[in-house]
Amino acid sequence: PRSTLFPYTTLFRSRPPSGGALTVVARSHLRGRALLLAPRLLGAVVVSDLGGAEVAVRLTEVEAYEGQADPASHAFRGKTPRMSVMFGPPGHLYTYFTYGMHWCANITCNDHGVAAAVLLRGGEVVRGIDVARSRRPASKTTHDLARGPARLATCLGLDGEANGLDLCAAD
Repeated sequence: PRSTLFPYTTLFRSRPPSGGALTVVARSHLRGRALLLAPRLLGAVVVSDLGGAEVAVRLTEVEAYEGQADPASHAFRGKTPRMSVMFGPPGHLYTYFTYGMHWCANITCNDHGVAAAVLLRGGEVVRGIDVARSRRPASKTTHDLARGPARLATCLGLDGEANGLDLCAAD
């Protein structure tokens, strides 16, 4: 299905064109409660050229985290240096290392100072399958390449270096 949020493809770029924005998505499209944004992200195609090779993933699973109001959120107990990106502004990438071995990626979505993010939980590789396979050599099938948040982040080449990237075009 096509995303109801983005008429464009979301882009994670390693080198912003001429120092400008990193994507064609307007920040206003990502501003608001995570619970409302999450279903609108389903079907969005996320493209990354991080690591010098392009991979595109259509989002099939996402998870909303409402910050300090949500006991499951990293921000539930307040702001720390690890997850300060979650406190806005919207439209930034929040990556974190989990279980001492995997990176996961979120898109921040609430106003500056209010923590909220949507976890990119799973997807289908729609472009750059050979690159995704080289990043996920243990995957037995193409279907498994981006199934799960750590696998998806790995396919897209997202890690701690991507934390805080601004994903938005100027409004």
